Amino acid sequence: MIIRTSLAFILSFASVSAFAGGSQLDGEIQALRAYCKADVERLCPGVEPGGGRIKACLMANKEQMSVGCAQALMKLKDMKKN
Repeated sequence: MIIRTSLAFILSFASVSAFAGGSQLDGEIQALRAYCKADVERLCPGVEPGGGRIKACLMANKEQMSVGCAQALMKLKDMKKN
């Protein structure tokens, strides 16, 4: 279950990069995958992917999220605003 959830989380960000087309955004998505994989496995083990549930779980557990994952999410969020 953990592997499937992590894989779905990673694939959901891959779809974002397919539409973005920017190499900087691609780099940020790669960082997000690397830094957040362990957090998804640790904080959201029973969460079914899709519909923003993984993101909601991470945000609900933001106090326990690793620094690397939090920074990667913030950078991606900032890039989407621009």
